[in-house]
Amino acid sequence: MGRLFGTDGVRGVANADLTAELALGLSVAAAHVLAEAGSFEGHRPTAVVGRDPRASGEFLEAAVVAGLASAGVDVLRVGVLPTPAVAYLTGALGADLGVMLSASHNAMPDNGIKFFARGGHKLADELEDRIEAEYANQSVNRTGEPWQRPTGAGVGRVKDYGEGFDQYVAHLIGVLPNRLDGLKVVLDEAHGAAARVSPEAFARAGAEVITIGAEPDGLNINDGCGSTHLGLLKDAVREHGAALGIAHDGDADRCLAVDHTGAEVDGDQILAVLALAMRERGELRSDTVVATVMSNLGFKLAMEREGLALVQTAVGDRYVLEEMKEHGYALGGEQSGHVIVLDHATTGDGTLTGMLLAARVVATGRTLADLAAVMQRLPQVLINVPDVDRARVKTSAELAVAVAEAERELGSTGRVLLRPSGTEPLVRVMVEAADIDQARSVAGRLADVVKSALG
Repeated sequence: MGRLFGTDGVRGVANADLTAELALGLSVAAAHVLAEAGSFEGHRPTAVVGRDPRASGEFLEAAVVAGLASAGVDVLRVGVLPTPAVAYLTGALGADLGVMLSASHNAMPDNGIKFFARGGHKLADELEDRIEAEYANQSVNRTGEPWQRPTGAGVGRVKDYGEGFDQYVAHLIGVLPNRLDGLKVVLDEAHGAAARVSPEAFARAGAEVITIGAEPDGLNINDGCGSTHLGLLKDAVREHGAALGIAHDGDADRCLAVDHTGAEVDGDQILAVLALAMRERGELRSDTVVATVMSNLGFKLAMEREGLALVQTAVGDRYVLEEMKEHGYALGGEQSGHVIVLDHATTGDGTLTGMLLAARVVATGRTLADLAAVMQRLPQVLINVPDVDRARVKTSAELAVAVAEAERELGSTGRVLLRPSGTEPLVRVMVEAADIDQARSVAGRLADVVKSALG
């Protein structure tokens, strides 16, 4: 798998790349590294462990729990819950570590492991590097220092913690600025981790809820539904005459939407709507929003027009979060639908985002289409080029020449961005232009060069 940790934990094909042995070893390594960093000092450590409904999550959860308990960590097993719920409960319960088993929006054969530190924040890069090194040192067929296994009362204890569901739902409802009474909403749960939580939270907040993609069987997660496949949601919103539709991915850390006409509302537009709502309530600290370099140019122009500052980071919600924490900003996110409201969440939270968006529709009496029109998306084309050496994006002379030529062609009316995936062997080619045909043409040519130069 090369370097184990990508931009969002460790991912791979379950039982091929991501094995039970790897999950167990990484969990032991994480416990050791956090102990050495002083995170467990003076008390018996506790971890919160959750998963999405993937079939492979069942044996991977068992491996993670075994690894942690064998390292002397008590485990609260919360079952199938969204990633942001595990992060929230890690903080709310005062746990020393959180572990989520999910591959987010990836297809079912994949799975992944995400670690959260005390407070529910993602681990720093430096800690991930140390965990990876510790795992390599202790792996089978390695000759590292043997670790001191606890015995007797020193081993970790494992407890099923069923209260997490209601705690998380209560948290979501408690942070809403207003109820959702009278609002009809369609929720596409991607047959994922939020299949129970999200409908329950919306319903308790007063909304009339219609669900699709809410029958996970362990094999159907993200299969033709959810935030990566909005067709079913668009049809359902129009069929039921709903005010809006909300789509989550497999672990519900992201949210995309459609308005009452079935038109898509992406993460940039959601950020724009929430930014204005939070400024109105006095919650948008420094009148600043944090987004990534993938955000549409139309979002930047909208923020400038509204008198709000925009800070841009590298792609990945972890980098958005780091910028927010460093400077105390309250709102940030990605075009893909990862939205972080830092006063209420330590990671992207698709259910919270959807509820806040719905609350804005109710509070203003305006349609989502009207609210989202605060920004106009410039034509943007994104092409994923698979099976290439993503590490050579910045060093390929052939690719550098092609990018320079594309930028000259676009001039000041567009831009080019090449980004290697943090989790897969592919490169994302993004082109913005004033004209969609030009954007497609330039993106297509660049994608061909990426394939030939890096294939």
